[in-house]
Amino acid sequence: MIEKFIAPVTNLLDKFIPDADTKQKIAHEIATMSERHAQEIALAQIEVNKAEAKGNWFQSGWRPATAWTCTAGFFVNFLISPIAAGFGIEIPQADTSTMLPVLMGMLGLGTMRTYERVKNG
Repeated sequence: MIEKFIAPVTNLLDKFIPDADTKQKIAHEIATMSERHAQEIALAQIEVNKAEAKGNWFQSGWRPATAWTCTAGFFVNFLISPIAAGFGIEIPQADTSTMLPVLMGMLGLGTMRTYERVKNG
Protein backbone atom coordinates (compact mmCIF):
# COMPACT_ATOMS: atom_id res chain seq x y z
CA MET A 1 0.00 0.00 0.00
CA ILE A 2 2.79 2.41 0.79
CA GLU A 3 4.15 1.98 -2.75
CA LYS A 4 1.18 4.04 -4.00
CA PHE A 5 2.45 7.02 -2.01
CA ILE A 6 6.10 6.80 -3.06
CA ALA A 7 5.73 8.26 -6.57
CA PRO A 8 3.76 11.37 -5.49
CA VAL A 9 6.18 12.05 -2.64
CA THR A 10 9.15 11.60 -4.96
CA ASN A 11 7.56 14.12 -7.36
CA LEU A 12 7.26 16.57 -4.47
CA LEU A 13 10.94 16.07 -3.72
CA ASP A 14 11.72 17.25 -7.26
CA LYS A 15 9.97 20.56 -6.52
CA PHE A 16 11.44 21.30 -3.09
CA ILE A 17 14.95 19.76 -3.03
CA PRO A 18 17.36 20.95 -5.70
CA ASP A 19 20.31 18.72 -4.69
CA ALA A 20 20.12 15.41 -6.60
CA ASP A 21 22.09 13.41 -4.01
CA THR A 22 19.93 14.55 -1.12
CA LYS A 23 16.82 13.90 -3.19
CA GLN A 24 17.98 10.34 -4.00
CA LYS A 25 18.79 9.65 -0.35
CA ILE A 26 15.36 10.81 0.84
CA ALA A 27 13.60 8.87 -1.95
CA HIS A 28 15.48 5.73 -0.94
CA GLU A 29 14.53 6.21 2.72
CA ILE A 30 10.87 6.57 1.77
CA ALA A 31 10.97 3.52 -0.53
CA THR A 32 12.51 1.24 2.10
CA MET A 33 10.36 2.46 4.98
CA SER A 34 7.70 -0.28 4.72
CA GLU A 35 10.29 -3.04 4.43
CA ARG A 36 12.08 -1.82 7.54
CA HIS A 37 8.78 -1.64 9.38
CA ALA A 38 7.90 -5.23 8.38
CA GLN A 39 11.32 -6.39 9.57
CA GLU A 40 10.88 -4.61 12.90
CA ILE A 41 7.51 -6.33 13.38
CA ALA A 42 9.06 -9.73 12.59
CA LEU A 43 11.88 -9.14 15.08
CA ALA A 44 9.38 -8.07 17.74
CA GLN A 45 7.38 -11.28 17.14
CA ILE A 46 10.55 -13.32 17.55
CA GLU A 47 11.13 -11.67 20.92
CA VAL A 48 7.55 -12.45 21.95
CA ASN A 49 8.06 -16.08 20.90
CA LYS A 50 11.25 -16.26 22.97
CA ALA A 51 9.46 -14.85 26.01
CA GLU A 52 6.60 -17.35 25.59
CA ALA A 53 9.05 -20.22 25.30
CA LYS A 54 10.65 -19.28 28.64
CA GLY A 55 7.37 -19.63 30.54
CA ASN A 56 6.06 -22.72 32.26
CA TRP A 57 4.78 -25.73 30.32
CA PHE A 58 1.24 -24.37 30.20
CA GLN A 59 2.44 -21.16 28.57
CA SER A 60 5.08 -22.59 26.25
CA GLY A 61 3.31 -25.83 25.42
CA TRP A 62 0.13 -24.49 23.84
CA ARG A 63 1.57 -24.25 20.32
CA PRO A 64 2.99 -27.78 20.25
CA ALA A 65 -0.18 -29.18 21.83
CA THR A 66 -2.35 -27.43 19.25
CA ALA A 67 -0.10 -28.54 16.40
CA TRP A 68 -0.13 -32.14 17.60
CA THR A 69 -3.91 -32.06 17.94
CA CYS A 70 -4.27 -30.81 14.35
CA THR A 71 -1.70 -33.34 13.16
CA ALA A 72 -3.56 -36.17 14.90
CA GLY A 73 -6.81 -35.06 13.24
CA PHE A 74 -5.22 -35.05 9.81
CA PHE A 75 -3.56 -38.40 10.56
CA VAL A 76 -6.94 -39.93 11.41
CA ASN A 77 -8.70 -38.37 8.41
CA PHE A 78 -6.15 -39.16 5.74
CA LEU A 79 -4.43 -42.34 6.94
CA ILE A 80 -6.21 -44.26 9.68
CA SER A 81 -9.80 -43.80 8.49
CA PRO A 82 -9.17 -44.83 4.85
CA ILE A 83 -7.17 -47.89 5.94
CA ALA A 84 -9.84 -48.88 8.48
CA ALA A 85 -12.57 -48.39 5.85
CA GLY A 86 -10.85 -51.07 3.77
CA PHE A 87 -11.51 -53.52 6.61
CA GLY A 88 -15.12 -52.38 7.07
CA ILE A 89 -14.41 -50.29 10.17
CA GLU A 90 -15.90 -46.81 10.13
CA ILE A 91 -13.96 -44.17 12.06
CA PRO A 92 -15.49 -40.70 12.50
CA GLN A 93 -13.71 -37.90 10.68
CA ALA A 94 -12.22 -34.91 12.46
CA ASP A 95 -13.56 -31.55 11.29
CA THR A 96 -10.76 -30.13 9.16
CA SER A 97 -12.73 -26.94 8.42
CA THR A 98 -11.92 -25.82 11.97
CA MET A 99 -8.46 -27.35 12.24
CA LEU A 100 -7.05 -25.96 9.01
CA PRO A 101 -7.43 -22.22 9.84
CA VAL A 102 -5.89 -22.82 13.27
CA LEU A 103 -2.96 -24.74 11.80
CA MET A 104 -2.42 -22.21 9.00
CA GLY A 105 -2.49 -19.37 11.52
CA MET A 106 0.10 -21.15 13.64
CA LEU A 107 2.34 -21.87 10.68
CA GLY A 108 2.10 -18.24 9.66
CA LEU A 109 1.28 -16.66 6.38
CA GLY A 110 4.86 -15.84 5.48
CA THR A 111 4.57 -17.66 2.19
CA MET A 112 1.67 -15.45 1.12
CA ARG A 113 3.66 -12.32 1.93
CA THR A 114 6.66 -13.65 0.00
CA TYR A 115 4.44 -14.37 -3.01
CA GLU A 116 2.96 -10.88 -2.77
CA ARG A 117 6.41 -9.30 -2.75
CA VAL A 118 7.61 -11.34 -5.73
CA LYS A 119 4.43 -10.67 -7.70
CA ASN A 120 4.30 -6.93 -7.05
CA GLY A 121 8.02 -6.38 -7.38
